[in-house]
Amino acid sequence: MLQRLVTAAAVFCSVVAHLHPTSQPGSIAPQIIDASAAILLLVGLWTPVAGAIVAGRDLWIVFSGGGDFWLPLVLATLGATLAMIGPGAWSIDGLLFGRKQIRPLSR
Repeated sequence: MLQRLVTAAAVFCSVVAHLHPTSQPGSIAPQIIDASAAILLLVGLWTPVAGAIVAGRDLWIVFSGGGDFWLPLVLATLGATLAMIGPGAWSIDGLLFGRKQIRPLSR
């Protein structure tokens, strides 16, 4: 839960920092997608999908160049790990679908 909250807060702060009052409607679409993914991560709904969106978007920022790449690299790593490990027990996904557990194979 803590990783979801930290990642959502960092993505949302990144979105707010990149919004400008003179932005064109087409240029704010990536920020809207990131804000939506941050909200989904915050509540724990569709966590693997939202984590993959955050990871993909921030990897695009890292490899497209143009400025500081450390924050997007960290956010991409956090998004990828959330996509792989899932939401956890305290989330809407956990309430709807139950917590997934890895069990050893029985012989």
